[in-house]
Amino acid sequence: MVRGDYQQLVDEISAALGAPATLEDRDFGLIAFGAHEGEDDEVMDPVRTRSILQRRSSAAVRAWFEAFGIARATAPLRIPPDPAAGVFKGRICLPVRHRGVVHGYVWLLDDGHLTDLDLGGPGAPPDPRIAQAMESAARIGALLAEEARAGSELAGLLRELLTTKAAGRAAAVAALRDGLRDTLRFTPGAPLTVVAVLPWDAAAADGPPLPNLPGLLAACPMPAADGGRADRPGSGNGADTGTAALAALVRLREPGSLAPARTAAGHLLRSPRAGGPPAPAGRAAHRRDPGAAAGIGVPTREPAELPGVWRQARDAARAARAEPRLGSVAEWDALGAYRLLTALPPAAADPAAAPLLAPAHAELARTAEAFLDCAGQAGRTAQHLGIHRQTLYYRLGRIEQLTGLDLDEGADRLLLHMALKAARL
Repeated sequence: MVRGDYQQLVDEISAALGAPATLEDRDFGLIAFGAHEGEDDEVMDPVRTRSILQRRSSAAVRAWFEAFGIARATAPLRIPPDPAAGVFKGRICLPVRHRGVVHGYVWLLDDGHLTDLDLGGPGAPPDPRIAQAMESAARIGALLAEEARAGSELAGLLRELLTTKAAGRAAAVAALRDGLRDTLRFTPGAPLTVVAVLPWDAAAADGPPLPNLPGLLAACPMPAADGGRADRPGSGNGADTGTAALAALVRLREPGSLAPARTAAGHLLRSPRAGGPPAPAGRAAHRRDPGAAAGIGVPTREPAELPGVWRQARDAARAARAEPRLGSVAEWDALGAYRLLTALPPAAADPAAAPLLAPAHAELARTAEAFLDCAGQAGRTAQHLGIHRQTLYYRLGRIEQLTGLDLDEGADRLLLHMALKAARL
């Protein structure tokens, strides 16, 4: 799909109505936008600016627009301003539909000159300019529908490859390679990587097409049952191995540059589906919810290696959820000890560390982890925790009493450090 087609059609709508136009998919992700003509800076209200700069509208803006029934509309709608949501100017929304399905929206900023424009209604034809704009919107809808169909096919091929056992993988590799070549004119041998977003709401039906991001080739939800770990039965330490995730295939400009993958990860993390489905009403959270995170695997030029890259990406996302210092997007190469920990089979906490992991001793566990992260340096640890050094020594004594470990012994330190990191997962 040539994204320039969308830009041309958006420019046609802007020219027909003399207003800045913005095209977003049904997930409110930016696809294209018309030029801001003139010198009136007020035409660029905060919502349009944010949509262009961040490629997505905020949740508050989305809720305001959807309250007017835009997802069900078949004709243009007027949306009044709502300063509380940051919508300082009214809009005309042109629903972008194809065969009864909404695929996106064209937004026209109304600075007052569109107030008298007749949108049409029962028994009344619309202004010819609106009719012309709706014809362009219908063409956009056909393009988006075709793109969604192609994206769905590629998503299925990617999922088949990532979930097929090694013995039957050759056919899945060939099918994905052919699909990329035929649909996207993909050049074999180009560097690829996989981005994992965890958790992901895989139950949300009929998801939007892929966002307009450089290099994002295909994306598919991965089942919670195995998480794509067909070659590693029983592997993965912790509850995240049973959480649905998104796998996104990204083409890189060169093997050493993960910039397109980072861009894709950041955008996908802002999706309403990132973070998983809403928790059932009334369920009490028994632990802190770390929210969604993304992981990036090591680049490869061989599609046959993508299942391994996917496991790296998913492990990196799990580590990012467990370890705040890794940030919301983690690269597998930068995980350090978590590269080993995420590969371990699930197991109960080590008997020595188990007493320290009880909720009643959360502060002692935090102290122990900080002490070990600081290489056993009391001064650094006390400064990091914001406590007096004598308080630290008292806590370390309590930790040794609870665990039976000697924190002057390297082997005991290693055991406790790994146990605390594994508990995060």
